[in-house]
Amino acid sequence: MTAIEQTEARPRGTRLPRRARRNQLLGAAQEVFVAQGYHSAAMDDIADRAGVSKPVLYQHFPGKLDLYLALLDQHCEALVEAVRSAIGSTTDNKQRVAATMDAYFAYVGDEGGAFRLVFESDLTNEPAVRERVDKVALDCAKAVSKVISEDTDLPPDESMLLAVGMCGMAQITARYWLGSGQQLPRDAAAKLVSSLSWRGIRGFPMHGASGPQGPQR
Repeated sequence: MTAIEQTEARPRGTRLPRRARRNQLLGAAQEVFVAQGYHSAAMDDIADRAGVSKPVLYQHFPGKLDLYLALLDQHCEALVEAVRSAIGSTTDNKQRVAATMDAYFAYVGDEGGAFRLVFESDLTNEPAVRERVDKVALDCAKAVSKVISEDTDLPPDESMLLAVGMCGMAQITARYWLGSGQQLPRDAAAKLVSSLSWRGIRGFPMHGASGPQGPQR
């Protein structure tokens, strides 16, 4: 029995404002897509999970792909916003690195499993999905690259390459941490990866520095 089958369906018949209904449908779709993957999920499953008729579901989303893309947009935006907020949370670059790593671990560790739609989608051969997955990685790296470029003597292309490496490390290690059973507490795992990342990036001197003082304030 799947996780979807184990959970009782929501009661039908409750009238909701359009925005609230849309959010409810997205929540139900997330549960189904995370548990079953795109290809195995059916609109019937999602309607049942939401406690609505299939015509109601189609009033909001013309098809399964439209629903999946709306959900993907929501969670891609959430990750980019989390990274930007982490970077903007302090002017101390060591703490910025720590906050950014923690943002990835928190995103991956969320109980809803939305990260699987972004990082482990079974629909990446669909151009619209591939475009969104690539864009979220690029947007996160751009946010990190901007700080590296502003605080060091590195040109933009080198700053971007470092940023892609840092974000990739954060994403992959967070997924490994979750998949290995979270043997370390989240805070400890994020701190460990943050330490590795900071030891590397601090070797690049700030603007005007005479030695490897690191991009810190």
